[in-house]
Amino acid sequence: MSLYRTLRNLQKEGFKTWWRQLQYIGDAKSGTFVGADQFGNRYYENRNGEEEIPGRHRWVDYAQHEYNATQVPPEWHSWIHHIRKDPPTADPIVQNLTPPWQAPYVENLTGTRGAYKSYNTVKPKISAWEPKVASRS
Repeated sequence: MSLYRTLRNLQKEGFKTWWRQLQYIGDAKSGTFVGADQFGNRYYENRNGEEEIPGRHRWVDYAQHEYNATQVPPEWHSWIHHIRKDPPTADPIVQNLTPPWQAPYVENLTGTRGAYKSYNTVKPKISAWEPKVASRS
């Protein structure tokens, strides 16, 4: 990341967007808005070879402050990782071939209050010691 590129992106994007990108992505980028998903994440692309390194020209701006990769739905994941050429908003295969029985995508909730916790119905093999109190006579 050169100083010239950083200042050029500051001029293109504005201070607020530029500062947010430095805090979240760690790099100042400018590109065209491609689309957004159901979580509010915004996806961008910059095909200019002089501005972006090949393979780093697609990125996501997460809607939540505490973000992780499971917040990206599968169709957008395939676009970011160059499995699909067109974004899901412009790809007719993704738009027409989503089966009606498919459940909506949910991010991984491990480590949060919404994580799955199993309920054990089996009697424990080891029980804790419970002292029996006897009265003195």
